[in-house]
Amino acid sequence: MPELPEVEVVRRGLESWVAGRTVAAAEVLHPRAVRRNAGDLPAQLKGRTPASAERRGKYLWLPLRDGGPAEGPGEEEPGEALVAHLGMSGQLLVVDPLSPIEKHLRVRMGFTDGGPELRFVDQRTFGHLLVAPMTSGPARPVPEPIAHIAPDPLEAAFDDERFAERLRLRRTGIKRALLDQSLISGVGNIYADEALWRARLHWARPTETLTRPKIAELLAEVRAVMTEALEQGGTSFDSLYVNVNGESGYFDRSLAVYGRRDEPCRRCGTPIRREAFMNRSSYSCPKCQPRPRNARP
Repeated sequence: MPELPEVEVVRRGLESWVAGRTVAAAEVLHPRAVRRNAGDLPAQLKGRTPASAERRGKYLWLPLRDGGPAEGPGEEEPGEALVAHLGMSGQLLVVDPLSPIEKHLRVRMGFTDGGPELRFVDQRTFGHLLVAPMTSGPARPVPEPIAHIAPDPLEAAFDDERFAERLRLRRTGIKRALLDQSLISGVGNIYADEALWRARLHWARPTETLTRPKIAELLAEVRAVMTEALEQGGTSFDSLYVNVNGESGYFDRSLAVYGRRDEPCRRCGTPIRREAFMNRSSYSCPKCQPRPRNARP
């Protein structure tokens, strides 16, 4: 599943290629892609203009204005947004309107300028699009369906002290806490493993045993690994994870532990271990990240 860096790469592409363009028409080719939408998505989008491209964690949204682009500052915040979640395999692609139809095309959107259209392609159909009302948040407006999602560590709204307090109260394993989107959003399996390796923490380390300096170190490593991945276009293990132009990222070449079972640790040379975790896998170094005696699941 795409994590924060991969979704941010897509957001930047949408900001460049879609924001400020008025929708001429939209077409839904598979109902699962809009299963959470209330109403007729093409009718909701026609004649409206995405004001910008925004993101929180793994969610994207395009705030919608009625009519064409704004003429100047001072316009009221848009009342609705087109929300997108890429799921396991979703792609938002900007392509020539005359390009061949992709095999797993679910939704397509054309614009009044006749330029490149936006297509939502999703092989496994776990992703979705919906138009939703915006709601005021503590830092900025967000779509109502994701109001419960915590700020992500690259947002200005993220509060390190509050995160540390809530983390220590969780009384769970540190990796499980990092994957809790109500606590911190955007961190998935790959970057949790990478950040924990950098901070020399085993994924089952009890959250209540972490000191504030160690939590600060872990947050710094989460931010560092995500920033580095973002600079390299994200992590692409197959052709499903691409930017709006269909290009893959290459951070997978820099991964220290994830997917490197039995390969030498890049720090000490010990073979990387793979352990079962929440129906998935966790990768770590037995020497750099020893399993604690009081480990939590």
